[in-house]
Amino acid sequence: MLGAAAATPGFWDWSPDLPLALLIGTAILYWIGSRRTVTPARALAEQRWRTIAFYAALATLAVALNSPLEKLAEQVFWAHMVQHVLLLVVAPPLLVVARPWVRLWRALPLSARRSLGRSLVLGRRTEPLRWAWRALGTPAPSFVLFSVVLLAWHIPALFDATLRSGTLHALEHTLFFLTALMFWKQVIHSPPLRAPLGPPQRVAYVVGAMVVSWALAVVLALAPHALYGVYAHEALRPGGISALADQQIAAGVMWVPGSITFVIVIFAYVHRWLLPAPVASASSRLAGEH
Repeated sequence: MLGAAAATPGFWDWSPDLPLALLIGTAILYWIGSRRTVTPARALAEQRWRTIAFYAALATLAVALNSPLEKLAEQVFWAHMVQHVLLLVVAPPLLVVARPWVRLWRALPLSARRSLGRSLVLGRRTEPLRWAWRALGTPAPSFVLFSVVLLAWHIPALFDATLRSGTLHALEHTLFFLTALMFWKQVIHSPPLRAPLGPPQRVAYVVGAMVVSWALAVVLALAPHALYGVYAHEALRPGGISALADQQIAAGVMWVPGSITFVIVIFAYVHRWLLPAPVASASSRLAGEH
């Protein structure tokens, strides 16, 4: 028998902590960099959409990390899964589509850019970073990292540990976002970053990642009992649902909303793949793909 429903966090229950400060700082840097960047007249309309995508990505991250969703995720698993979907398949592809890298770089003072650029390219201390980028920034390692991070953090012992430790929880969300950014960078061209795969390979790449997420959803949906002890022992939860029902809803979140971005990208590249060569080439040029 279920107890009374727990209080649901209200609309104003936002957390003005470090992630929100970082997002506001990033938005300011982008604004400064945009003022220092000259956009050709023919590209103004496209750039407006990219700017919208950039701020939408930041807003998505704010909702995932600082909104009442963060407090609700402490009570119900399905809200926690909504966070994961936002961090894996909403904010990262929006950010890659936005191509903000040059504008963020130009927000820095010229002297800082020169010093930092020299250090990143030639510095001995940054050599491990260059090695990691060469080793892990290619399609196969990015796919493996994306999949392993997604599955590993949902192992019950590790997942429960993140619910008891704020530090582990922050690490989990950071790795979700960074590995997803690496994954989507392989699929969506985002100058000066380059997506090295052709349309057929991108379709297979995204289908593979979608299957991995589906496998997780199936395990959660078909499990005969609640897998995560913290949620299983929650006395009161919003809506008065059981722990098992909560887990099944979370599986549905991963399966359906979590697949939307994958499906959109798959259809886009299947369409490009099937276009006649001259039309596909023109389409790629207009989209700035290569």
